[in-house]
Amino acid sequence: MTTPSALERPSGVPFARRTAARAVLLPAVVLSLLPPRRIRALLDVACRGARPATTAQAKDARDAMCAVSLRCAGPKGCLPRSLGAALLCRLSGTWPTWCTGVRVVPPFTAHAWIEADGHPVDEGVPDDYFTRLISVGPTSRPTGR
Repeated sequence: MTTPSALERPSGVPFARRTAARAVLLPAVVLSLLPPRRIRALLDVACRGARPATTAQAKDARDAMCAVSLRCAGPKGCLPRSLGAALLCRLSGTWPTWCTGVRVVPPFTAHAWIEADGHPVDEGVPDDYFTRLISVGPTSRPTGR
């Protein structure tokens, strides 16, 4: 198997959307450096009061993150990409379900993604390809632990 030498970045993302994506990029990268427990706690706070994001809204946010950041567009950029897309949706008052988990089939691979309407957004895999370990949806509440 060969690895592509160039990343495919979405085109046609409006200037205002790219600017908003750049604004959430640094917070997303900083969040991605935190332990999972802390990420979940912060996202639980961030998603309060948000409406569920539609698939189109979540895809637009994901595309915007990939358009402004090679790190997010890359194969190992799933965590900052998913965090950035969730935060970008939150700027417009919506929230996708942010998920992190593992691949169901060997070899073991960790992954982070966003979901809308119960389906992974633009991941190119079947719905049951990953098992969720942590998820933060628009109706999630902090657990008090």
